[in-house]
Amino acid sequence: MAELAGSGEGRVKAEDLSVGQDIPLRFLLSILGELKQHRIVVSVRGREGGYALARSAGDITLADVIRAVDGSLANVRDLRLSEITYAGPAAPLIDVWRAVRASLRRVLERVTLADLVAGQLPDEVSELAQEYLTDTRRRMIAEPGGARVRHVEGRSSE
Repeated sequence: MAELAGSGEGRVKAEDLSVGQDIPLRFLLSILGELKQHRIVVSVRGREGGYALARSAGDITLADVIRAVDGSLANVRDLRLSEITYAGPAAPLIDVWRAVRASLRRVLERVTLADLVAGQLPDEVSELAQEYLTDTRRRMIAEPGGARVRHVEGRSSE
């Protein structure tokens, strides 16, 4: 989606997206079909055809994209949170899942495709990412020989 958003006003052929993102074409076409059904992308057939965003990149959040493709942001046993119950000492787990879903929403509903293309994430999201990196470094220092961290362009990930 970021590549599509970065293409500007023009249309991009599925084959080009497939190659550019190293996604098998059949799989990508399935995803594009779901995004089209949710009115996130539009398609035009023909020689000059391809895919384009259905609305501006600033109006499409990562949450919109994920919900279109995967449904709920945080599935638990493929059930709605209102359908889940735990008994006994595990009863508070439902609140844990609510907090997880709220945390995901807090990030994914704030980041737009335009943010990705511009390389500028909202401050709150950048701060959370920095907090993660700081915590990861602390854990590595505290646990010698622990999890390996791979450094990519000045950033690290587990």
